[in-house]
Amino acid sequence: MVANPQERTRRRLSTEERKEQLLTVGARLFAQSPYDDVWIERVAEIAGVSRGLLYHYFPTKRDFFAAVVQRESERMLRLTTAEPGLPVREQLGAGLDAFLGYVEGHAQGFRAFHRAEAAGDPTVREVYRQGLAAQERQILAALTADPETAPQAAELPAVRLAVRGWLAFMVAVCLEWLDEPELTRAQVRDLCARALLGAILP
Repeated sequence: MVANPQERTRRRLSTEERKEQLLTVGARLFAQSPYDDVWIERVAEIAGVSRGLLYHYFPTKRDFFAAVVQRESERMLRLTTAEPGLPVREQLGAGLDAFLGYVEGHAQGFRAFHRAEAAGDPTVREVYRQGLAAQERQILAALTADPETAPQAAELPAVRLAVRGWLAFMVAVCLEWLDEPELTRAQVRDLCARALLGAILP
């Protein structure tokens, strides 16, 4: 008996490849619909796997969405990792270029990540907030290491609040940009860079 093509494809995927496939499908569905409107059965159907296999990797819908959010958080942090020794202005430009490239190339994942705050599940929301906190720490570390911004970064409560507010601003700008791309990536980059530097520098 000859296996059908779908079965052959299923066997060729490693565990990590299969998980990545499922998370990609999940990112698309969670980007399009609120958490409560996404059905695990639909994810399995699109991926061409059984519900049992999906639940083998992700025991609950909460676990699955949390994994989607975690993947996008790690991807964003990896793309925007600071380069030691570079001035903040250079790092900011390069980091925003990389980040906006991610937003364009992984729009569904970006949208899914930011839907997590509206999810009613506390575990999912905690994964989301940890991701934002990691971005905040990354930016604060870069500001502290640069002589130009180090004096302002020393005023930690005020600067932390400014960075947190800037992250919310940048997310809102990027979501709007995805829906209505009237500006170029360079224009969005410069807008976001000016907003952060204007909030930090005197």
